Amino acid sequence: MENSDLRYTLRMDRTLFAKYRYVAKYNGRSANKEIEQHIKRSVQAFEKEHGEITMEEINKDTQENA
Repeated sequence: MENSDLRYTLRMDRTLFAKYRYVAKYNGRSANKEIEQHIKRSVQAFEKEHGEITMEEINKDTQENA
């Protein structure tokens, strides 16, 4: 069975990340899940303004930038 999760390395200031982990814990989430929620909201806001992003568009963009 294939795992659909993607691993992505994120570099940021240690103090900022410590504060972010505090916020995540306050919200009852891990830092990873908190980041995932922010990304989901960002994509939803973009799609609300610009329309749904299709996999066809993503694949085309990926090929053009390869």
